Amino acid sequence: MNMMTKATMLLLVLGTAACTNPNRLGGAAGAGAGGAGAGAGFDGGLAGSASDPTSPAYFSQAIGDRVLFAVDTSTLTPEGQRILDGQAQWLLTNADYRAVVEGHADEQGTREYNLALGARRANAVREYLVSRGVQSSRLEVISYGKLRPIEVCSNEACYAQNRRAVTVLSFSAITS
Repeated sequence: MNMMTKATMLLLVLGTAACTNPNRLGGAAGAGAGGAGAGAGFDGGLAGSASDPTSPAYFSQAIGDRVLFAVDTSTLTPEGQRILDGQAQWLLTNADYRAVVEGHADEQGTREYNLALGARRANAVREYLVSRGVQSSRLEVISYGKLRPIEVCSNEACYAQNRRAVTVLSFSAITS
C-alpha cells in the first residue's frame, strides 16, 4: 500500500470511530465498577468534549476564547470584560492550565504598528485576568499583529474579526 492509501484508510477508521454512539451498550458511556469509567467524573458529556466544563473545548466554545476590539484601541469593551470574567473564573477553577494571550490586528496600518497594537491588546487581556485573581506566572503574551488574520478581505466585517485577543490554553502542571 502506498502512503496515500494508508493515510486515507487511517482517516476512515478514525472518522468512523468518532461517530460511534457511546450509549450503544446501554447505560452511561464507560460505566464500569462504581459507574465511573473513562470519561466519567462529571455529569454530562465525555471528558474533553465541549460539554465537559473542565475541558479546553468548553473554555473556547461555552466561555469564549477571544475578545474583540474597536479600531486602533486596546481598550476592553463591556462584552470583552464579560468574556474575560468567565475566562478568569475558568482559569481559577482549572489551575493545571496555563494560557498564552495572542494579540491580533486588522490588515490596515504598517506591520510594526500592528505588532505593537497586538501587544497592547494581549497585555490588556493579561492585566484584566490578573486583576481577577489569575496568577501572572500562568499567563504569557505574544503579538501577531496583522500576520494571522482569521478573515481575509478588505471590508469592515473582516477587519472587525481580526481586531482580537485570543486566549490559548495549554495543560501544564504548575510548579511553584
